[in-house]
Amino acid sequence: MAGKDIIMMTQEELKRLHIIRKELDGRIKQIEAAEILSLSDRQIRRLLGRVREEGDAGIAHKSRGKESNRRLPEKIRKKVIKLYRQKYNGFGPTLLSEKLFEEEALKISDETIRPWLIETGDIKKRRRHKKHRRWRERKGHYGEMLQIDGSHHHWLEGRGPEIVLMGCIDDATNKIFGRFYEYEGTMPAMDCFKRYIGLYGLPGSIYIDRHTTYKSNAKPTIEDDLLDRKPLSQFERAMGEFGVEALHAQIALRQRAG
Repeated sequence: MAGKDIIMMTQEELKRLHIIRKELDGRIKQIEAAEILSLSDRQIRRLLGRVREEGDAGIAHKSRGKESNRRLPEKIRKKVIKLYRQKYNGFGPTLLSEKLFEEEALKISDETIRPWLIETGDIKKRRRHKKHRRWRERKGHYGEMLQIDGSHHHWLEGRGPEIVLMGCIDDATNKIFGRFYEYEGTMPAMDCFKRYIGLYGLPGSIYIDRHTTYKSNAKPTIEDDLLDRKPLSQFERAMGEFGVEALHAQIALRQRAG
């Protein structure tokens, strides 16, 4: 469409946008978003800030669309390496970038210089800091766990009513299946799940949030008390009939802590 930017996203980025939108809409808490995406609190806060400031484009990888380091002429690369060895040996990429600009009239970023010097063996690759502890490790195999929920958003960009994207995401592989519905409820959720298993089969468990579609807020009946059971939503009962374990965010947190 003329005048509109087209945002290209990977499956991982689509999944992140889906979950971040749910947090911004107040559907889930930040700690739950971190758990679902297997990211730290700091990483989630950074994503939230970028989406607030830049919209959906804030999720897309920042290096996408930038010119590759290899696009610069080879003679420039060779000149920089020669200058480093003869005149600026021992300088770090940042200081070298400054000196090249001040003394040699060459404007090249430190992020371009660094891989050049690493490739030639003139500097060593920076040691990565130990990864921050993640909230939840992803499942190791396809089909072990399926995440399903709805994303409320103006998907039609003002050309129609707000609709809901019901998404099914395999936890191990990020394989995505989704359909649009008029609302998020038991029937759309069951229809989406039915279509998913028709294509990919039953998952071992399903990871769901605390929306009333997926978790009953009803008070236990006398029969529930006698049988020592909690009230179940229609969706939870259906999962039980399929033999699929239904896991809610706070339950998964307690299981991990135990």
